[in-house]
This record gives sequence, C-alpha cells and structure tokens, in this order.
Amino acid sequence: MAILRSKEIWEMEIEDIQEKLIELKEELSKNVSKSAAAGINENPGKIRELKRTIARVITIMNQKQKEN
Repeated sequence: MAILRSKEIWEMEIEDIQEKLIELKEELSKNVSKSAAAGINENPGKIRELKRTIARVITIMNQKQKEN
C-alpha cells in the first residue's frame, strides 16, 4: 500500500478515511507479526512509516470531525 500524504487524506471523505485506517492497521499488524516470527524484516522502515501514516490519518480525521 502506498503511503498517504496529508493532502490526499484531506481530500477524502471521513468514511473513506476510516476504511484506509483499518487497512493500514491490518498491514501494520501483518508486518509486525512477520518481523517477530522471522526475526528479520525485509524492509525495517516500513513499520515506522506505517505508524506515522496511521498517526497522520487519525489526526486529520479528528480535525475533520471537529469542523463538522
């Protein structure tokens, strides 16, 4: 999954943002479990970037909900 930028998230509807958030959390859990099981991660920066993207999505979603 491509990492979402702030501008892309702002252009989405709240329902779409919530769906993306679920997808990102699922992908993060897969990468963390794969890393824990194997001990070696193919792309160690992927987990960090996923966490940052999830935080970005949650922040923008909260801001959008406050506007309404």
